[in-house]
Amino acid sequence: MAGSKGKQQTARDMILSLALIGIAAAVVYFLSIPHDDHAPQLKRVDYKVELLTARRAVSYPVAAPEGLPSTWKATSVRFQGEQEDRWHLGFQTPDGQYVQVEQSAQKPSRFIDEASQGASATKRTDRIGDRTWTRYTGGRYDALVLQDTPGSTTVVAGTASFADLTKMAAALKMQ
Repeated sequence: MAGSKGKQQTARDMILSLALIGIAAAVVYFLSIPHDDHAPQLKRVDYKVELLTARRAVSYPVAAPEGLPSTWKATSVRFQGEQEDRWHLGFQTPDGQYVQVEQSAQKPSRFIDEASQGASATKRTDRIGDRTWTRYTGGRYDALVLQDTPGSTTVVAGTASFADLTKMAAALKMQ
């Protein structure tokens, strides 16, 4: 009888040890999970140097916003002269959505598809300032497309609403 009592204690001790290890692992797991549900804070970038470089290098008027509220945060900028003089400027809107300004001398159909992430033209156009923009929907981004700039196509696209895309398009100055 003495032998079975020892086996029971050994099995009970093993179960208790496994339970304690499981509890410790669960505590470590839950403490290591980030609990912040907010999007990461994006750093504001200064795009003046790249804008001046692009404006000197390309043959078309380069678009950049003027007069946007400071709550619109520039988050990315690129000028790629080797890729059909492609200009990119990305912004975070006050409500955390994304808006980008893309320009290129590339073939319009291919460029619009890339810049709008696969959106398709609609029959709707918007008169913004003295220009007529075509709405694109259905891709990853919605977009406003301007094709009346000599030598380039301009796309304002992103996850933001058409109201925010329109604010960006209205703020664009092409020089």
